[in-house]
Parts: sequence; C-alpha cells; structure tokens
Amino acid sequence: MNLTTMMKKGEVSREWIVLDAENEIFGRLITKAATYLRGKHKPNYTPHVDCGDFVVIINASKVKFSGLKLDSKEYFTHSGYFGSTKSKTLAQMLEKSPEKLFRIAVRGMLPKTKLGKAMIGKLKVYSGSEHPHTAQINKNKKD
Repeated sequence: MNLTTMMKKGEVSREWIVLDAENEIFGRLITKAATYLRGKHKPNYTPHVDCGDFVVIINASKVKFSGLKLDSKEYFTHSGYFGSTKSKTLAQMLEKSPEKLFRIAVRGMLPKTKLGKAMIGKLKVYSGSEHPHTAQINKNKKD
C-alpha cells in the first residue's frame, strides 16, 4: 500500500535554475518560470508548502511575443486618486523595465496568498546576460 507523503518546510531542497529569454516566446517562458517557482516539476510537490526552486531569467529584453501584442496589449496602473489611471503598451514596458513586466506576468500565475509572495521572492530577472548569482547556480535549464 502506497501512502502519500507531504513535504515539510525543513525537507525542501532548492536549486537555482537559469532560463534564457533570448528568442523565447514570452508566455511559454513565464509558464515554465511559474512551474519551477511553485515546485510542480518535483515528484514530491505539496500545494501548501513553498517547495519551489530559485529561478533566474536572463536576457529579458530579448524575449519574443506572438501576434500583435507589442502595440495592442496595455498595462494599467491606478494610484487610487481620481484621474490617476495611466496606461503603457507592452512595447513601452519592455523597453523601459522588462524586469517589471516579467514579475507582473509571473505573479499572475502564482497563488494570491502569503505563499505566493514567498514564491515571487525567489524570481530574479535581468535584462542582460550578466547576473550576480553565478556562485549559486548548479543547474542550467534550457528546455
């Protein structure tokens, strides 16, 4: 008889995974990142425990988009005051701050709880190919 084992917080082993965004489709890349952050790629995944890995995304400014999203998709911000709604197109966001664009997209795929906040803290995004986490990296993912 097989019993289901639940992971505990102390039993989690984390790895550092590097995803290169150069010539990758944006949606597919952030789906991979969200899967690694949640830990769903591990055989001992437990939904109520943060068992995901650290994810480093490099070359964020060189990502590709399918369709006509660069000019038609808009991101809105609102401060809470009347008339403070501002919008930016996807092209403007990618040019000004690709790191923020990736964080917004991945955050939407994670749980909206304290657990999700802990998971998004393990995401590191860099617009170039250089990153300060070379000492921690022990596994490169290219898939």
